[in-house]
Amino acid sequence: MIRYSEQHIDHEDISKVVKTLKSDFITTGPKIPEFEKNLSKKINSKYSVAFNSATSALHSACIALGLKKNDWLWTSANSFVASANCGLYCGAKIDFIDIELETFNIDLEKLEIKLYKAKKKKLLPKIIIPIVFAGQSYDRDRLINLSKKYNFKILEDASHGLGSKYKNKYLGSHKKIITVFSFHPVKMITTGEGGSAHTQNKKYYEIMKSVSSHGIVRKKNHLNKGINHLLYEQRYLGFNYRLTDIQAALGISQLKKLNIFIKKRKNIAKIYSKYLDNKNLILPTEKKYAKSTFHLYVVLLKNHPQKKRNDLIFFLKKNKIFTNIHYKPIHLQPYFQKLGFKKGDFKNAEEYYEKAISLPIHPNLKKRQVMSIIKKINNFFK
Repeated sequence: MIRYSEQHIDHEDISKVVKTLKSDFITTGPKIPEFEKNLSKKINSKYSVAFNSATSALHSACIALGLKKNDWLWTSANSFVASANCGLYCGAKIDFIDIELETFNIDLEKLEIKLYKAKKKKLLPKIIIPIVFAGQSYDRDRLINLSKKYNFKILEDASHGLGSKYKNKYLGSHKKIITVFSFHPVKMITTGEGGSAHTQNKKYYEIMKSVSSHGIVRKKNHLNKGINHLLYEQRYLGFNYRLTDIQAALGISQLKKLNIFIKKRKNIAKIYSKYLDNKNLILPTEKKYAKSTFHLYVVLLKNHPQKKRNDLIFFLKKNKIFTNIHYKPIHLQPYFQKLGFKKGDFKNAEEYYEKAISLPIHPNLKKRQVMSIIKKINNFFK
């Protein structure tokens, strides 16, 4: 059986977790700040906050950016629902941006038109959440220019993108953007479940850090030096979004192998791109400004109805090759249709959804397995 993705856990990972389990702290201990420090060092962010999920990180980042009831948050129609839900948690109103059919990231031309119309109606978004889809960055400089013109803040959902670069700089290092990563088992590294948020802004960092732990801030009172570590006060309505030391220990060990994981994914992507049938399939493209991690390898069927795509999925499953679909457009989810969205609202995302398949790609995949997948797919079209 070949899964579309899976975690890679080795003896070093297990050893580090066991060592932490035997230590004095299995949560709120020294491994969490160590993990945060290592993440910051890796991607050149000034501040990092570890969370129990990327969803928690997105929600906390929305709070740090001041998102409130009846504000507007816009995100890509092609993403996991968490990219929109984080705004709903704050009482905000949600709208979507259609995608381009080359990278499957937000279409910045469509966005600019949408912003122009929203300004006339005084309905501009407070936050826009672009998606780093499959590990490839959108055109960040262009989005930043739009943010200056229309006065919105950028919260980057790079759940697919730890180790990705835009113009040779790691995502997570920009001074104007909060960037969120995911450490779910299928992502670039894993902590079981987990995520992180990265910023160069001390205020945002302090809010996110506090919100992740019930909104509590430790008091600094020089008159009580002997018991400072026992004093705290709640300043925000926070949550228990903390990562454990057990998870952080795994993350520290996994982070050391990030470059190896990315290299393996890139090699698999090269094999797919060289040998897959490009007469019947649209293969991924990589923009000059972006260096992708290839968290996903998504192909689209050319000029085939959704039924044909589904037939390929079932054909591969019969051959014990398991694929996936990323994603059903958020506006087509039943919950969001109750909010007023409907089919036809974001046509590129819908067209993409009807043709897309995520092929297996992960560090455990062997070349012979990749070639077997390619052979099966190419035979399907004969």
